[in-house]
Amino acid sequence: MNKKVSEFRDYRAKMNEKILASDNLVIKRIYNIDTNCYQEGALSIKIKEMLGLVSSMVLRCDDCVKYHLEKCHELGVTSAELFEIFAVANLVGGTIVIPHTRRALEYWEALG
Repeated sequence: MNKKVSEFRDYRAKMNEKILASDNLVIKRIYNIDTNCYQEGALSIKIKEMLGLVSSMVLRCDDCVKYHLEKCHELGVTSAELFEIFAVANLVGGTIVIPHTRRALEYWEALG
């Protein structure tokens, strides 16, 4: 596995475990809502992850972008679909999203 990918996964898992260990009810509920939102519904999980990726890019959250890139990769998003996602994110978010697009493509390539 690519070092960049394994470092992100390990860090995310470690910190989520620490955060959830605080046993804070509000934080637990937020995590639960996040998990439940991305379940199959009127929209497929794949579409929801694609929407999550666009939103994360527009909000310029690189950790969120990586997370949704991983999910999109797992769900079989093609490179052609990815570049359409990038196009929507750049249209909605403006040129400030371009650096995040660069990092997103780099991470996508690391996912291989």
